[in-house]
Amino acid sequence: MELVFFKAEGWESWGLEHKPVIPDGMPVLIDSDLCFEDAPASPRPLVAANRWLRELPSSGCPEPGSWGVYARAVRDWAVFLDDHGIGLFDDRARLKAALSSYAVHRSSGPLEVRFAATTWNQHVSILSSFYRWAVEEKYANAEPFTYRQATVFFADQTERRMVNQAARRVPKPHVTIKYLEGDFAELFLRGLRGLGPNGEDDRFRGRELARNGAVGGAVLDTGLRLQEFTYYLAAELPPLPPKPTALPIPFPVASGIAKGRKFRTTWITYDKLAELHHYCDVDRVLATEGAAWRPPSRWGSPLLVSETDQFGGRINGRRICWEGLRPVERRRLVAPDGGAMLLAVRADGGPFTAWPTVFARTAARIRDRFEPRFPHVHPHRLRHTFSIATLARLVSGYYHQAAQLVRDTDAEAGLALYLAKADPLIVLRDLLGHTSVLTTEKYLRRLDMTRIFRDAYEQAGRDHGLISDAEAQREADAEFDEDEGDLW
Repeated sequence: MELVFFKAEGWESWGLEHKPVIPDGMPVLIDSDLCFEDAPASPRPLVAANRWLRELPSSGCPEPGSWGVYARAVRDWAVFLDDHGIGLFDDRARLKAALSSYAVHRSSGPLEVRFAATTWNQHVSILSSFYRWAVEEKYANAEPFTYRQATVFFADQTERRMVNQAARRVPKPHVTIKYLEGDFAELFLRGLRGLGPNGEDDRFRGRELARNGAVGGAVLDTGLRLQEFTYYLAAELPPLPPKPTALPIPFPVASGIAKGRKFRTTWITYDKLAELHHYCDVDRVLATEGAAWRPPSRWGSPLLVSETDQFGGRINGRRICWEGLRPVERRRLVAPDGGAMLLAVRADGGPFTAWPTVFARTAARIRDRFEPRFPHVHPHRLRHTFSIATLARLVSGYYHQAAQLVRDTDAEAGLALYLAKADPLIVLRDLLGHTSVLTTEKYLRRLDMTRIFRDAYEQAGRDHGLISDAEAQREADAEFDEDEGDLW
C-alpha cells in the first residue's frame, strides 16, 4: 500500500472540466496495484478511508501537518490486516482479534515496529475516530474497540467520558522538569548572544548572535510556539513605546501561524521588544537591504511585497492582510528592499528557520564549557519556561503592581484593569492561547504548578511577618512526623 500527497498543479492536462476540490498536501492511500475498485461500481475500503481523510479539515483536524499522521495510522493498520487476511471493514469478532494481535505487535514485536505508549494511544485515537465515522456513514457494521464510561473529576467540575479500553496507561507526565529555572534561562540567553555565565565574552565566534539573542529573549518573554516565532514577520512587530514602561506590551499572534488558527494576543516586556527592534534596525537591515534572495522554485513563485505596514501590504499588486498568511506563503514573501519578510533572516537575506538546531547547539556548548547539568533545550521548553515564570509573577502580584503604576497615570487603563482583576490562570490561558482554564491548569500541573503557589505563599508570609523560615521548616517537619505516626 502506498501513501502519496495530492498536488493539483497541472490539473488542466488531466481531462477535467474543473479544478479538483482536494486540498494540496492531502494524503491519498493507494493499493500496490494502483486500483481503487475490483469491479465497476465495487469500490475498495480505501476509497472510504480516502474520503475520511479529505473530510479531516472540516471535522476537527484543520492543520495540514497532521493529515499525514492520520493517513499513516490507517495505512499501517490496513497493511497489518491485509497480511492476516482480514478486511478493513470486516466483522467485529475478526477485527477485535486483529486488534489484540496488533497491540502485541506494536508493544513487543520487532524493535523497528514497536510503539511507545503515547504513540500507541495516538494511533488508537485516530483509528477509533475513523471507525466511528465509517459506522455512521454505513461503510462498516462494527468497530474493533471496546469502551467503558468513566467519571473525571477536575477542580470543581465533573465530566462523564468514554474511555477506549485499547489505550495503554502512561506514567504521570509531571515527574520530569520541562522548563528552565531562572538562572538557567538567563544562562541560555547569554549563550545565544555568545556570552559567558557572567556576561563576559566567551570567545565564541558564532554567526548571527544578535538575531539569536533577540529572538530567543522574545520567545522566553512571549511563550510563542516554534511555528509562531519562526514565521513571524518583521512588519508585524508592535511599535516600541516612546519611553520604557513597566506594563507588558501587547504582542499579537496572527491566526495564520497560531495553533488551530486562533488569533491571540500575548505580551512582551519593553526591554525584549527593544532588542527585537534594534535587531531589525541594524543587523537585519544589513542582511536584507538590496539582497538578491528569491525563494527556490520548489516553494513556488515569489510573492513580491510593497507598501507595507503592521497589518498588511501589497502582494503582487493586491492588498493582503498578514493575518491569514500561512507559513508556506510567508517564507515566499520578498520585501520591497530585498530579502525575506520573516523576522529572522540569514546573512544572505533569506528566511531563517533552523531554530531547533540553534537552541540544541547553544545548550550543548553551555554543557561542554560552563555547566554540565544544563539540560537539552528544544523550542517548546522555552514556552514551558515562559508559562511557569509568568504564573509566578502573576501569583506574586508582579503584574498587579505594574497595572497599579499605569492606572495612576491613566494610561492603558483597559489592560491595567484586566491585570488587576483577572484570575492568574485566566490571564495565562489567554497568553498561551488555550481554549479553557482547565487546559491551562492541566498543562501547568505538568510543570509543577504547586511550587509556584507555595513559594508565593511563603514569600508573602515572610514579607508581612506572618511566618518565618524557621516556623515554615517546623511546619513541614511536622507533616512528616504525622506520616511516620501513621505507619504505626
